[in-house]
Amino acid sequence: MSITTVVRLIDAPIGEVFHAVADFDNFSDALPHIVRLEFLTAQKKGVGTRFRETRLHNGREATTLIEVTEYIEAERVRLVTDQGGTVWDSVFDVREVGFQTELTLTVEATPYKLFAKLVTPFVRATVARALESDLDEVKAYCER
Repeated sequence: MSITTVVRLIDAPIGEVFHAVADFDNFSDALPHIVRLEFLTAQKKGVGTRFRETRLHNGREATTLIEVTEYIEAERVRLVTDQGGTVWDSVFDVREVGFQTELTLTVEATPYKLFAKLVTPFVRATVARALESDLDEVKAYCER
């Protein structure tokens, strides 16, 4: 198991920051490398929402099936995906800090296939950089 945490202070109200990460149409607007979003449920937010997200990685498209497993308005949203022999459990937490909002992203990667168990320690730095970049994009989006 590998846990990575990234934090950003954002000059925007807590509700705006929360909806930038918990409303997936907004999230895909904030991250330019998300090229396609397809909802698999009638609902578009909240627990039970499922969708396919396609991102560009090094010029190639990668599609991931994501499910919302926890949703507390203006506080936390948890997304879980099973990709490449690893369960990725991502939690976005928001909290007010003075006139700013602190956005924390914690991703727990739990590999369950042999290849994923061998590779996970080597890709941790790459994953951390990608998460840092994602939160930088969310910060810029919210501060526009």
